[in-house]
Amino acid sequence: MEPLSLHFLHEQAGAHFLEVNGREAVADYGDVEAEYRAARQAVALHDATYREALRITGEDRVSFLHGMVTQDVKGLAAGAATYAAMITVKGSMVGDARLVRREADLLLDLEPGMGAKVQEFLGKFLISEDAELLDATGELGVLRLMGPRTADLLGAVSGSPFAALAPDATRAVNLAGQEVLAVGRPGQEPGVDLLVPRGGLEAVWKALVAAGGAFGLKPAGWLAQETLRVEAGVPRYGQDMVDTTIPLEANLTNAISYNKGCYIGQEVIARATFRGHMNRKLTGLLLGSTEPAPGTELKKDGKKVGWVTSVVRSPLKGQTVALGYVHRDHLEPGTVLAVGDGPAEATVAALPFT
Repeated sequence: MEPLSLHFLHEQAGAHFLEVNGREAVADYGDVEAEYRAARQAVALHDATYREALRITGEDRVSFLHGMVTQDVKGLAAGAATYAAMITVKGSMVGDARLVRREADLLLDLEPGMGAKVQEFLGKFLISEDAELLDATGELGVLRLMGPRTADLLGAVSGSPFAALAPDATRAVNLAGQEVLAVGRPGQEPGVDLLVPRGGLEAVWKALVAAGGAFGLKPAGWLAQETLRVEAGVPRYGQDMVDTTIPLEANLTNAISYNKGCYIGQEVIARATFRGHMNRKLTGLLLGSTEPAPGTELKKDGKKVGWVTSVVRSPLKGQTVALGYVHRDHLEPGTVLAVGDGPAEATVAALPFT
């Protein structure tokens, strides 16, 4: 397991740790509910340096990546970010990434454990283009701020007012002497991801924690973040999306450009869009006190119609909620399904949970 760069700081703060696809993450700091509340009501700081990154350099980097992903890269302004999927010629997912178009390169921010897989996939199609794929995981790390006091905290640490960032907008900011790129995060709670040089992680973390007391900051671990993610209805590759998932099944319309022309797997996406429906789609599930394991089947009249992917205890709903795939005939909110062989039940709910 690859340890976090700031493991010793988290250990001093009473953290418990877990493994996510071969990389270490903080599970919690002893009070998941307090960490969750901070993200909802004040500001929470999450160490997401378990994420991996690739850089693409060279004169042809934009045109090359444009033909490899579902999103429009050529139309992406310098300094902007977007979300994209990578799919096979059959339309099934290889992975997903947040793309950041910087002046000298393209940055791919990836789920933990995905760097080598995505680099291999892209490398197979890199033939005569002037482009180079580089592992950038050791160059920078992501520190995540979540909550309504995020902009106030960044203003205090940077020494000048920090206007809230729209999702996928970016802004350079100096924090603790480090040049950091702030990227606006989508989701129900305001948030910013800070792309920090690895050598500056400790200084930036300490500065945010030191100033954060005035804004109700709490460090937050993976468990609190996962609860927020599921409540927001956001699928995660490796949990809710796998190698057989087609992006439209996972509601990834925000990752797809329908005006960009050809890319790997484009014909499958076009056909599915023209048809107007998928046989199954990711949806929300209300579970009461039941906590099924991911992979548990969902049934209607004894017949399998879906399965559960992510399960959390939701403070927002006051019960267990989940993400899961359900056949299109049973997607209507309020539809009741059996969990496994019963008697526990799941009620289909619209996403995001509100």
